[in-house]
Amino acid sequence: MSSTALTQEATLRQRTTLTPLQIQEIRILEYPTLELEQRIEREVEENPGLEVGEEEQERTAEEEEYDNTEDALQNDDFNLDDYISDDDVPDYRLRANNTSPDDRQDDIPFSVGQSFQEQLLSQLGMLKLTPEQLRVAQYVIGNIDEDGYLRREPEQLVDDLAFRVGVNISDEEMLRIIRLIQTTFDPAGVCARDLQECLLLQLRRKQQTPAVVLAEDILERRYKEFTAHHYNRIIERFQISEDQLREAIAEIQRLNPKPGNTYSGDVYGNTTVIPDFIIEVEEGQISIALNNGNIPELRVNQEFNRMLQTYQAQPTHTKQEKDTISFIKDRIDSARWFIDAIRQRNETLLRTMRTIVAIQRDYFLEGDEALLKPMILKDVADRTGYDVSTISRVSNSKYAQTPYGILPLKFFFSESMLSDEGEEVATRAIKNALKEIIDAEDKQHPLNDDVLVERLARRGFPIARRTVAKYRMQLGIPVARLRKKL
Repeated sequence: MSSTALTQEATLRQRTTLTPLQIQEIRILEYPTLELEQRIEREVEENPGLEVGEEEQERTAEEEEYDNTEDALQNDDFNLDDYISDDDVPDYRLRANNTSPDDRQDDIPFSVGQSFQEQLLSQLGMLKLTPEQLRVAQYVIGNIDEDGYLRREPEQLVDDLAFRVGVNISDEEMLRIIRLIQTTFDPAGVCARDLQECLLLQLRRKQQTPAVVLAEDILERRYKEFTAHHYNRIIERFQISEDQLREAIAEIQRLNPKPGNTYSGDVYGNTTVIPDFIIEVEEGQISIALNNGNIPELRVNQEFNRMLQTYQAQPTHTKQEKDTISFIKDRIDSARWFIDAIRQRNETLLRTMRTIVAIQRDYFLEGDEALLKPMILKDVADRTGYDVSTISRVSNSKYAQTPYGILPLKFFFSESMLSDEGEEVATRAIKNALKEIIDAEDKQHPLNDDVLVERLARRGFPIARRTVAKYRMQLGIPVARLRKKL
């Protein structure tokens, strides 16, 4: 007779966690213009210590005297003088240079209708959730990016919820809610953690034809071979014909790798966006401005300041008065933090955009894509002094209005390689050349990768065959035999 002993073991698991304020600062940095306007509106409604203010007024001699008086409550736990000021109007609008020189904004498109996030939130009614689960689901949706992906680990979301809103759930419960969103929400593929999961989520909602089932098997069991275009290995592994493989690949190619675009649209599509930057070029001079025209000026609530001045004049305070003072202090702290967070956001955005323009100056002067220089996140981070993750957050979901159209900041980033003349060229130029060659090929006799290598070399791009295959895959172009049309 054997017995099983139960033992309890303590383990240590190290996690990188952020404070609630740090999380909020990151979120404010990530907000595009429209979401920032909505966030400010909510903050003004929720925090009585924050108000929309006019231009800063000159302070009276009496108000100056208040700021110079000795602390009348030196036995209290805080100094009221730190919170009394009629001078709490921020200067972020001036620092941000938020309008164009002639204040023209009539040509800025305005986004209408529901946003992608709102579309997802509107579907929560389909789920039977407890109030706590509903808050968790709302938080998960808030972390889904514009492409429709949930880029953060469930464990990180669990930690954030505990710190930010005091909701404690297990990792397993978080995964269950994520799975509910993945399997019930539209568009199909939303809330996936990576491309493989995104494609599989879409296939599982389709009619399970032989081609769809095979496509699922390929993505589940031979994803690496598929992404590497090792089609012969896949044929051998599954004992299928080339036609069967072609049909399965066709099913995969019909899927949307960025399901968020179903609602948010693309800069090259028909959906308009609100640009975060306005860039103008005149007589060789480039001006950069933040599009903060609809963002109000903020300041600490002046009535709160006057209330504190009244309390300061009293020699002693009751417990109720001290509680009131503590509440006002907390609200003023929150208001000042929020104002400073917006100021820092604007400074970070402007410094980043100025650096991008400096690197890509030739493009902004001429508008020719061929003049775009190779540039990666680290290049901008090195020049600005910011972390690479900060530059990534700035460039994500942000757009710039230029003389050549409204473009996402990601448009200006590209890796590089050397041409046959030893010059550094952006991979975007090579991809454009590759696409031109394939578009012009005879579809009854498509060019294989070896021939594409030769054609690119004639254009001054001596790259390896594996690099051609990689760029072709990134462009969504199949191998030659699958491009053949009889």
